[in-house]
Amino acid sequence: MPAQELHPLSKYIRKGAQPHTHCSGCGNGIIAQSFLRAVDAAGIPKEKLVCVAGIGCSGWIPSPFFDVDTLHVTHGRPIAFATGVKLGNPNLEVVVFTGDGDASAIGGNHLIHAARRNIGVKVICVNNMIYGMTGGEVAPTTPRGVKTTTTPFGNLERPFDLSRLVVAAGGTYATRWTTYHVAALVAAMKKALTRKGFAFLEVLSHCPVHYGRRIGISDPVEMMRWFQKQSVTIEKARGMSEQELADKFVVGEFVDIDVPDLNQMYEQLFEAARREPD
Repeated sequence: MPAQELHPLSKYIRKGAQPHTHCSGCGNGIIAQSFLRAVDAAGIPKEKLVCVAGIGCSGWIPSPFFDVDTLHVTHGRPIAFATGVKLGNPNLEVVVFTGDGDASAIGGNHLIHAARRNIGVKVICVNNMIYGMTGGEVAPTTPRGVKTTTTPFGNLERPFDLSRLVVAAGGTYATRWTTYHVAALVAAMKKALTRKGFAFLEVLSHCPVHYGRRIGISDPVEMMRWFQKQSVTIEKARGMSEQELADKFVVGEFVDIDVPDLNQMYEQLFEAARREPD
C-alpha cells in the first residue's frame, strides 16, 4: 500500500490542531492557503515568522492552526502588538491577520499610524463588510443601504475605502484583491513578505452567512462570482466615471514605493549616536 502523500503545505500546520471554527463557505480557508503558498514561495523559515491575530473571524486563520509563533490578542490591538514584536526583533517577519472591524473601528488609529511610520509589519485585512463573528452588525466598511443587525432599516453611513485610507496615511504598499482572485492574491502576499516597510493587503472575502444573506446572495460560490463580476482593475477604473464605479470593487496595487522603514531609521539613528564624540 503506497504511503499517504502529505499536502505540500502541511508542514505549516500545527499537529493536533482542532477543527476550524469557520462557517461553511467562509473565505478564510482561501486566504489561509494563499498566505501559506506565499510563505512557501518566498522561502521564509517558520522560526522567523510571527503571526499576530485580532479578535474576529479572521483571527482564527493563523491561531491555533499555523505551526509558527502566534499571538492572539485583544480586539483592535493586533497592529500595536505586532509593532512591539518588530521593533523588539527586526529580523522577524511579522504578519497581522485582522478584520475590517478590528482594523478600522477600534483599531483604526493603530492602522493609520503604522502606515505613516512605515513599520515593517505586513497587515492582511479580511474585509467581509460586516461584523461576522458577533452576529452581523454594521461595520465601518458596510456599504450604504445594507440592512444589518444594528441597521435594520439600512446603513446610512459612508463606508471606509481601506486601501485608499492607508495610502492617505502614508502607506508605502497597499493592494486589494478578493477571494476570487487567488493567483493575484498569492503574488501580492509574496511581494509584501519580501519587501521592506509596512504593507497592507486588503482581501474582500465572501461571508455568505452574515453579509451574503443580507444582500440576497447566501451561496458562497455565487458570492465569488459576484466578486468576479463587480471587480475592476485600477487601470480600468481610471477611465470610468464615479457613477460607473458606484457598485464596483476596485482591485489591484494602489501604491508601492521604496523608502526606509522605521527599523532602518532607528539603525541609522543609533549609528549616528555611536559616532558622536563623548
